[in-house]
Amino acid sequence: MKVATDVMALLSASRTEGNKLFITGGQLERGLYSRLDKTLKAAGGKWNTKAKAHLFESDAADAIENIIMTGEVTVPQDFGYFPTPPPVVEKLLELGQISKGMVALEPSAGRGAIAEALEAAGLVVDCVELLPENAQHLHSAGYRSVHLGDFLTVEPAPQYDRVVMNPPFDKKRSDIHHVLHALKFLKPRGLLVAVMPTGVMFREDALSRDFRGIVSAHAGSIVNLPDASFKTSGTLVSTCITIIPA
Repeated sequence: MKVATDVMALLSASRTEGNKLFITGGQLERGLYSRLDKTLKAAGGKWNTKAKAHLFESDAADAIENIIMTGEVTVPQDFGYFPTPPPVVEKLLELGQISKGMVALEPSAGRGAIAEALEAAGLVVDCVELLPENAQHLHSAGYRSVHLGDFLTVEPAPQYDRVVMNPPFDKKRSDIHHVLHALKFLKPRGLLVAVMPTGVMFREDALSRDFRGIVSAHAGSIVNLPDASFKTSGTLVSTCITIIPA
């Protein structure tokens, strides 16, 4: 996420004390403050009225130094991460035909919206997650295993009854690549269910056509989700669920 020049100027003139960031210069115009607050929230800072400062989990100077140097702040959405809303999780589990005692994989697990529901339903759950903060959250939740890294680099092994996933939404079409890789992790008679942008249903590029061919060859299907299903997660991308048997 690019940071505006006027916000950069404020950050450069700011003062830090441990995990506290103090903005100097008096009262800010409302629009400028809104842009500043959005940037600091993306960097992990939260306004604290009592402290009259933005508080970070660790050293505030370290948190903003990279922003000042690069003019950018990295947010999870830069990696195509949009948390799975509860109604979508419910639909995934319904279409996944899950049963207690199954072993399931959630690739690109985020903070475990799907994994938590799978475990609550009595499944044994393994997770893969790219972002370290998310992976730490998953570790603390106590799933059987949590692999930190890019799912596409994980060596496949056909050991799962179910793969239930919300792959990255991005311009590189990572969703298709992640789903095709995930198929290699299914046991015979296993089932994969994945949230995907609806472009997989109608795009006419070779990648999309080949993907639909694979779904068809596996006797799978693709069903639409309601409009704005991911609005609460920060995107209005139209989505569907792809169901692919092993």
